[in-house]
Amino acid sequence: MAILNKIRQKTVVLILVIALALFAFILSSLFSNKDALFSKSPDVVATINGQDISRAEFSNLVEFQQRQLGPNATTSQVMNSVFETKVREIVMDGQIQKLGMTVESDQMRDLIKTNYANDPTFLNEAGIFDESKVALYIDNLKNSSNQAYQNWISGEKALASNALQANYFNMVKAGTTATLAEGKLEHKLEGEKVDIKYVQVPYSSIADSTIKVSTSEIKSYINKNPKAYQADASRSFQYVFFKEVASLEDQKAIQDDLNKLLKNKEVYNDVTKQTENKLGFLETKDVEGFVDGNSDDFKFVDKYQYKSSLPSTIADTIFKLDAGQVYGPYKDGNYYKVTKVLDYKKLADSIESSHIVIPFVGTTRAGADVTRTKEEAKVMIDSIFPLVKNNKDKFAEVANEINSDGTKGKDGSIGWTRLTTYNPAGFDPDFANFLFFNEAGSIDVVLTKFGYHIIRVDNKKNVDTAIKIATIARKVEPSSKTEDKVFADASNFELAIAKGNFAEVAKKSNYDVRPMTAKELDESIPGLGNQRQIVRWSFEDATEIGDYKRFDNIPGGIVIAQLTATQDDGVMSVEDASVTALPAIRKEKKAKLIMDRVKATTLEAFATEENQTVKTASAINMKTPTIAGAGNEPMVVGNAFGLAEGGTSKLVKGNTGVFMVQVTKKTPAVELENYLPFANQVGAEKLNAVQTRLYNALKESSEIEDYRAKTVQ
Repeated sequence: MAILNKIRQKTVVLILVIALALFAFILSSLFSNKDALFSKSPDVVATINGQDISRAEFSNLVEFQQRQLGPNATTSQVMNSVFETKVREIVMDGQIQKLGMTVESDQMRDLIKTNYANDPTFLNEAGIFDESKVALYIDNLKNSSNQAYQNWISGEKALASNALQANYFNMVKAGTTATLAEGKLEHKLEGEKVDIKYVQVPYSSIADSTIKVSTSEIKSYINKNPKAYQADASRSFQYVFFKEVASLEDQKAIQDDLNKLLKNKEVYNDVTKQTENKLGFLETKDVEGFVDGNSDDFKFVDKYQYKSSLPSTIADTIFKLDAGQVYGPYKDGNYYKVTKVLDYKKLADSIESSHIVIPFVGTTRAGADVTRTKEEAKVMIDSIFPLVKNNKDKFAEVANEINSDGTKGKDGSIGWTRLTTYNPAGFDPDFANFLFFNEAGSIDVVLTKFGYHIIRVDNKKNVDTAIKIATIARKVEPSSKTEDKVFADASNFELAIAKGNFAEVAKKSNYDVRPMTAKELDESIPGLGNQRQIVRWSFEDATEIGDYKRFDNIPGGIVIAQLTATQDDGVMSVEDASVTALPAIRKEKKAKLIMDRVKATTLEAFATEENQTVKTASAINMKTPTIAGAGNEPMVVGNAFGLAEGGTSKLVKGNTGVFMVQVTKKTPAVELENYLPFANQVGAEKLNAVQTRLYNALKESSEIEDYRAKTVQ
């Protein structure tokens, strides 16, 4: 009871203690997750000039563009493209709104008409753009698919935004001109020339090893040139890739399996309860079924091909085989293959043909207006055939009247079909067989998936021996035994680096350690391809220098990576900056060393003193300040133009060395009556650059907060 009384007396104190404990817990959670404390909502991808890009909007745009670009574009590439487009839109919209620029409804109609002028969806029977079809299309979208309608609205907004941006830049360009004074200056820069004699003491004549540069000097150089050494946040890590590669034993097993497929074998039939003889690749009658059932990634292609179409490494060997014989196993890229010769024929590579086609209900590409049955189509084609069989003019007349495909109006001409380029998957086999296996002049009725045809072979050329082959391919892949070994090697390495140095442990086992420095939104890693997961891990707040992680879901193997260094936004570290700062500082020191030791005041004395030769260069202008034998040297050329003819410069610190120059001839630019052509040239250069420069300037002056790495990527 005494204890309970004391608790009652101290109730307020206890409540305060508990409250403080809870508050401390919340604070510790916030500080351990800085993003929650300082960042935007996870639903905001970026903020540009105070305007948020929501995760939902960004995701919809990414999904839409991914569909447009197809599978070849990675998700990160699409995200970066969408982000840059959205940044541009917001930055430019801010400028456009300040000017009060808008797109009115009649302008929007014109934009849609221009953009969709050739879209079959919006063309009438005469092939002319029809606004009523657009209105009907939009109404259908509203009633059928909200997402599709929103995509259309987004497309309209993009059209309007692009049009406004074009108008904005055109207005700027209209005021971007060059004066006659600028034209005269341009003419002078190009036309005024000097001939010089010069002596150069190259910086390369002094070994880098003799020039000592301290860390403090690099720091000082960085502080003097801070803009040149600004860096985005980056992470450096090293990694070992345990690659799953088929061993020699695995490859032999694949070859053995292919060899077994060649021969017949006894198999037990669970249905008949008897042992049956199953034909192998050499004797099978169902070649297509056998290939498709036993081949990796490659299906049987029922096509004749010329020797030139076969891989050069096997073409000669294959063409020496008789029909029925097999070559292989042989390696072709990442596959082991066996190839069987099925047949040889003399075939023309190029066939010119024409046709008349009668589609019927159910045939491919038959329109809604086709109501005739197969039987009716047969009666119709049989009635036409006698009329056109031996009459080309009648053939052309009928084809132009009744054909509904692209040959209408062309006398039924299909043009030339080539054996070497036609695709069996997209070409009706019955049509192809008639073309390839009949002589020029042949004409007959042929049934295909498109309907009944009257096909006429008009011409054939380039006859050569063609071959039909069947190939079984097996992908060269590691066995489960090999994969188990790779897994074990990675696991042993992971255990070893828990106690030892990453690089040293790798060296002992002859593993290749690869270094990598990545920015926050990078995805590509040398040797691994696109691996956002590794970059993302390296930027996580919980990942510290020395931490390592195993990545098992890498295509083709396992990666173990270790974080080695971090670089935050801002000025580069001395180590990173030294790549460019060190050569620049050395150059400065070499220039001072040369200039301090030189006593000569004449060109010849300078050459003698520094054991160099006097060189010449002629017709140098200020537009392109290049010296023959020395390269781009604007400071040296500028000094030369500041001298009178016969004058000699003092020592000049150039890009590639220390120079002394003597002007031997000065040629002034020819005076012109009119400098308009040069003014136009300057104006054109300005116009070409103004749009990019203006946008970049607007973007640089904008406030852009990018949260993609934390929210979507």
